[in-house]
Order: sequence, then structure tokens, then C-alpha cells
Amino acid sequence: MDVGHGLLTVRASGAAAARAALGGAPPQDVQLLMGCAVPKGVPESGAALRLPDSSLHVSPAGAVLLTVAAARLTIGFGELKPLMFQPVPVEPPLRALVTGAVAHVLAASPALDPHGLAHHLVGLAELVLRSALKAELDRVDALAARRREAVDYMREHLSDPGLSADRVAEALFMSRRRLYQLFDDGQGVSERIRGLRVERAKALLGDPAKADRSVAEIARDCGFVSAAHFSRTFRQVVGVTPTAYRSR
Repeated sequence: MDVGHGLLTVRASGAAAARAALGGAPPQDVQLLMGCAVPKGVPESGAALRLPDSSLHVSPAGAVLLTVAAARLTIGFGELKPLMFQPVPVEPPLRALVTGAVAHVLAASPALDPHGLAHHLVGLAELVLRSALKAELDRVDALAARRREAVDYMREHLSDPGLSADRVAEALFMSRRRLYQLFDDGQGVSERIRGLRVERAKALLGDPAKADRSVAEIARDCGFVSAAHFSRTFRQVVGVTPTAYRSR
């Protein structure tokens, strides 16, 4: 079991089930692999507990693997997709709760009813999944909000030829690296600025109220350093020159 400390990975149980889940098929069992402090009482060889519809394995290296039947969960497979097959951070309070719960389960399991204990583990899995899912969705929402801020700043300053990733990062009080993380969808910051400039140019070229403005003036309005640069970029993106686009 290999997972970074403070991280949670949700996956299907078994290689075949994992491949099927990656293709969109709901798994029969869901595994929660979390890196956390070793629960008290765990021997150097680790610990394992097998129960109806669930199992618990603890590694002495600091990993907890909880497997539960997907049918026992109230969270659907579609809801779990943001957590599946990728490590997501887990807040310290939740990690501490899991560590304590696992320690108590392992210590008390000989005296507890297996079916009741299995129900308890399903509840623990449900709590972890819902808490991690909420945190991940909140994180995604925060990233989306920051991304919108960056795009809004770009739009407001498109006419400035000096608009760059460094300028945007400085204005939003973030590092250049952090800014690029907001645009990790294959289109970098410079490409996004270029795309926004071309979109504004298309709007101006197609606006009858701007018919008296020359191509060179529109190029300046959109932040291009020259009419020639504007024409080359516009043709690369749109497929025709600005003049040809305007005459459509």
C-alpha cells in the first residue's frame, strides 16, 4: 500500500474492476487508501480485519486501506468520480478521526459483533468519502473562482501589449507557477491571452458600429504590437485574414 501522508485515493478493488471503473462501470467494491499516522496498537507486521462486505488493512508504514461494498454506500459512483484514482488532500481533523477510529476498531474487534462492526466501517467510509468530496469540490470551486478572476483581468487589459503571465500573476497576488496551475487544461496563460485578443478582434471586425476603424486600429485595441502580427495571429486562429473576415 503506497500513498503519500495526508492523501486519500479512492479506487476500485482489483485490476479488472479498476479498468472497468476507468471506463465508467461502477465497481462492486470501493477502496479508500489513506496515508496517516499509524494507529496505536498496530504491530510491526501491520494489521488486518475481514468482515461481511468490508475489510480493513493497516500498514506499519502509515497507510489505511478500507474496502467496502459499493452497494452499501449512499454515495453513487458518479458522485465519487472527483476522488477516484487520484490522490486528494485530507484535512488533519479527518485524518485524526480515521486514525482513532481504526485504533479502536482493531483493539475492540474480538469482542464486537462482526455484522455490527461491518456496518460501523461502512459508516466510517461514508464519512471519509463525503468529507473528502466536499473539500475537493470546495477546492475546485475556489480554483474556478480564481481562474475567472484571472480571465476577467486579462479581458480588462487586453489593449495593453505588455499584458503577460507575470503581470496577471502580480495583479492577483499569486506566483507565476500558481497561475499556470489554474490553466492546466492544455491551454496556457499566453495562449489564453492570445485567444481572448482574437475573440475581441472578431467582435470588433463584425460590429457595424466599428466599420470606420482600420485593421491597424483594431489591432491596437486588442493589444497586438503591430498590424502584421495581428494578421498573422488572426489567420492562424481563425483561418482567414482580418480583412477577409470583416468582408464576410
